[in-house]
Amino acid sequence: MADITLISGSTLGSADYVAEHLAELLEQQGFSTDVQHGPQLDDLPQSGIWLLVSSTHGAGELPDNLQPLFKQISDRKADLSQVRYGAIGIGSKEYDTFCGAIVTVDRILADRGAKRIGEMLQIDITEHDIPEDPAEIWLAPWVELLN
Repeated sequence: MADITLISGSTLGSADYVAEHLAELLEQQGFSTDVQHGPQLDDLPQSGIWLLVSSTHGAGELPDNLQPLFKQISDRKADLSQVRYGAIGIGSKEYDTFCGAIVTVDRILADRGAKRIGEMLQIDITEHDIPEDPAEIWLAPWVELLN
């Protein structure tokens, strides 16, 4: 099993790129990683560390490739009390629903007993053309909290 499971939800690919970049950085630090783009619940470990990266789609909704996972989590009332996670959202402050998807992800995971590690990162693409940059800065202190 991987030390950290990275889960990305993306419409245009930016969250996927961020997740893959962070996986590379984590592996350089000695962690094993498993990157899942829009997985099903049965594809994920029900314990350990998850790192979620999600863009926001439409009016604050989850991207299409994450909707099935979070429907399964809710419908099955999954026990995620053995999961600790980090949360990174990507969106535009030009919209009222800025990073709405990661806020939804955070709420659902907390409702199912998962415990967030550190602060949620919300990346504004109007300020950061390359969302990997603020995610990389956020990662270092987040990794410190894993110990």
